[in-house]
Amino acid sequence: MHRSAPRLSRVLACAAVPVMLVAAGCSSGSDSDKDKAPGSPDKAASSAPAEAPPATPTKKAVEPAKFAKLPEVCKAVSSKTIDELVPKAKSKKGTAAASSDLDSRGGCSWNGLEDKGTKGSNYRWLDVSFYRYESDATLGSGQERAAANYTKELGKAQQTEGAKGAKTSEASGVGEKAETVTYQLHKTDEDFQYASVVARTGNVVVLVTYNGAGYAGSKTPSEKWIAEGAVKTAKEAVAAIEAANK
Repeated sequence: MHRSAPRLSRVLACAAVPVMLVAAGCSSGSDSDKDKAPGSPDKAASSAPAEAPPATPTKKAVEPAKFAKLPEVCKAVSSKTIDELVPKAKSKKGTAAASSDLDSRGGCSWNGLEDKGTKGSNYRWLDVSFYRYESDATLGSGQERAAANYTKELGKAQQTEGAKGAKTSEASGVGEKAETVTYQLHKTDEDFQYASVVARTGNVVVLVTYNGAGYAGSKTPSEKWIAEGAVKTAKEAVAAIEAANK
């Protein structure tokens, strides 16, 4: 009996205080242990700041296009050069190619048949084309776009259908980069010697094609003659572009 006296006195003490105090002082839990509704968010978690949305990437700045315009292609080659390369040209002024945007592309060609009587006839044909590219934040700078097209045009010249004996060599002194592709084609029962020069200056690609054949006993022009004529024309064309943008 003496052993149970302390416990009994504690029970009687709790029974003697008001109900509110019993809940506070004699319960086995505390305010911090009150039941929470299932799924109720924790205050600390709900007060955490929301993540900021990812920053929008800025467009990469591109280098401005070097050349803003093109010269008249038919005036880009001197009359002296036309007389030398295309004797008896039908029109020394050339025939302009159709273009819907002369600031971006243009072309001109000359052709003629020089009759030498009993020695036969010499046919010559010369074509010059310009392609200018603007800088674009999505597509790249004008210079980069021109470089890409340079590669494509060179590939086309190297893969000319029916070409024989194709050779590619560097064309020094023509713009920033230039190459000459020489080859032979047999057409209209004659052998034609061709030379195509693909050159780039800044954001402009220059294409020059020069070819010739001999008729009625006249000899086909040499590869060297045709190639040198094409390179000479390309140099004048590049110089005309630079002069037009000064």
